[in-house]
Amino acid sequence: MSKTELKNPKNDEELINSSPELLLEEEQHMMQMAQAYNASSIHVLKGLEAVRKRPGMYIGSTGTNGLHHMIWEIIDNSVDEIASGYGQEVKVTLTKSGSIIVEDDGRGIPIDMHPEEGKPTVEVVLTILHAGGKFDNNAYKTSGGLHGVGASVTNALSKWMKVWIVRNHQQYYIDFKDGGKLSTPLKELDKVNKLQGTTVEFYPDFTVMEQAPFEHDRIISRLKKLAYLNKNAHFTFIDEQMNTTDSFFFPDGIISYIQDINKDKNKLFEDVIYGSKDVNAKSANRYDPNNPEKPLMFNIKVEVAFQYNQSYSSSLYTFCNNIDTAEGGTHEEGFKAALIKVLNNYALRNKFLKEQDEKYTKDDVIEGLAAIVSVKHPDPQYDGQTKQKLGNTEVRAVVNGVVSDVFEKFLNENPNEATLIINKINLAKESRIRSQAAKEAVRRKSPFDSNSLPGKLADCSTKDHTISELYIVEGDSAGGSAKLGRDRYYQAILPLRGKILNVEKAKTERIFESEEINAMITAIGAGAVPEFDISKIRYDKVIIMTDADVDGAHIRILLLTFFFRYMKPLIEQGHVYAAIPPLYKFVNDKKISYAYSDEELELLKANAKSGKVDIQRYKGLGEMNPEQLWETTMDPTVRKLHCFSIEDAIEADKQFSFLMGDDVLPRKEFISKNAKFVKNLDI
Repeated sequence: MSKTELKNPKNDEELINSSPELLLEEEQHMMQMAQAYNASSIHVLKGLEAVRKRPGMYIGSTGTNGLHHMIWEIIDNSVDEIASGYGQEVKVTLTKSGSIIVEDDGRGIPIDMHPEEGKPTVEVVLTILHAGGKFDNNAYKTSGGLHGVGASVTNALSKWMKVWIVRNHQQYYIDFKDGGKLSTPLKELDKVNKLQGTTVEFYPDFTVMEQAPFEHDRIISRLKKLAYLNKNAHFTFIDEQMNTTDSFFFPDGIISYIQDINKDKNKLFEDVIYGSKDVNAKSANRYDPNNPEKPLMFNIKVEVAFQYNQSYSSSLYTFCNNIDTAEGGTHEEGFKAALIKVLNNYALRNKFLKEQDEKYTKDDVIEGLAAIVSVKHPDPQYDGQTKQKLGNTEVRAVVNGVVSDVFEKFLNENPNEATLIINKINLAKESRIRSQAAKEAVRRKSPFDSNSLPGKLADCSTKDHTISELYIVEGDSAGGSAKLGRDRYYQAILPLRGKILNVEKAKTERIFESEEINAMITAIGAGAVPEFDISKIRYDKVIIMTDADVDGAHIRILLLTFFFRYMKPLIEQGHVYAAIPPLYKFVNDKKISYAYSDEELELLKANAKSGKVDIQRYKGLGEMNPEQLWETTMDPTVRKLHCFSIEDAIEADKQFSFLMGDDVLPRKEFISKNAKFVKNLDI
């Protein structure tokens, strides 16, 4: 028996039966390992070293998302100034060299000597984690960044950072390099016309961050959202690389936000229901440190706007201190509870419902609803570190009260609009009841479990959902090739017949009566909203594999629309992919290559050796035999997959409504304007 085997015995008996000499050797080895774990093994990361060592802990990732998070941290500081009543403008510039400049007209970062650290406060803020003015309610009424790590984290992950501060017309300057090391100490510059403000310019350190460009559209989307949520603020984005300037200012705030969301949807009526109120509320679990029996009092600002449309899906988005709380929380719970209470009471009072009738539920009252709920809280508590879900218990009752008052007043003062809403809710209720019956019928015939999988599914043999893949394939021909060409151990194939239902236009009961949709729901194994449970998925990757033509693209968008509306976490958590099949088979001197674009084809032509060249344009997956399908589209070592993500759920919502909704005119206009840019159109 070797030494290596001894260190990793297969069982206790193997170790017991070993010779005394080997046992002694193993014991000495174990002692050496134990001795090696001592004080010198514990490394203390000082200053900003921890950020550079584990950047993902602070900004989520070192990829594109983390790169943009560096910008958001600086912008959020500027927005916090505006939310606290100081300043009105934020200007972001993407320079030609690739640096980012964020300029505001807030109070300016303090430049006086910090009493504890013995250095200028701006240096403390930018070089020490958890140093900031947001840990009490004195400097800021509300704040998006409560951990005090934002600006310092951006500095830690930058090759260099330059900061200009103006306080009472006096300008100051300080800069850093190599991840937050002080390069130029704080110095006084000339006086300027500007009264106050802060300008930060930084360039990411691509030895830590992944090399990637800043994305124009992503920055635009973020600034536009902030402009909606802060109606007194002006936001400007200057992209020197594209030579463009975009400005955002929405004096109607989230009312304009709702109008934008509903732009391509058929609205029930033109009015946006809106309410805003500051409420003093007792904290449910926070107490005065000087008097443990006395709950803290918070001033909570609630702002809501909502409007019904004729669609069958909802678009409800919540925010706390300008942070997108994608997983909802107590403010969302309070909003929904208010809708249920107000609509049931109104319907009973006005004889739309009888006492013995089944009452409206949460799913009924939010169908066809576009809504924004924004709260500003001086001490928000989030569930988890991602700030995705608000946890303050007192917020639930506050939002409930504000929404109830606003909605009751609107219904009583607008009986015609109220009737339209109630009729819409009644239809949603009837649809829900029929949908439940349709789901129950499906469950009786084919429960959502592995014992009753759809007959057309060619499942994989592994039960390990962390490695398995489901290919949703267009047509029986491609499905047949995929079944023969796949790796049966971890790749499953589900062929679809034709195009699935457009769920953006269909009522819920029709959706769950669809054989193709039920086959997908059953195969994936996690159900569909409102019962969708991401923990029950049977496959790590759900891969849409369609032809590289117009019909294939249409099927792909139909499937994505279904996943977005009924299995959104599947997309959000990175489980939905598109397989990229080749466009061309290129044979030169008996050597076979594949081109996935016209550019790749031209490159193959340019590098072709003398001899016969044969080029085949694939019109569909069904033209490939199983071996070709495997080696081009299904083999993990060579295949190309596109992972779908939702960077901005509201923008995604608008795009699905635009592409798949009832309003045809905007699509016609879009096609007429952009048809000239289309390439590779299969006729």
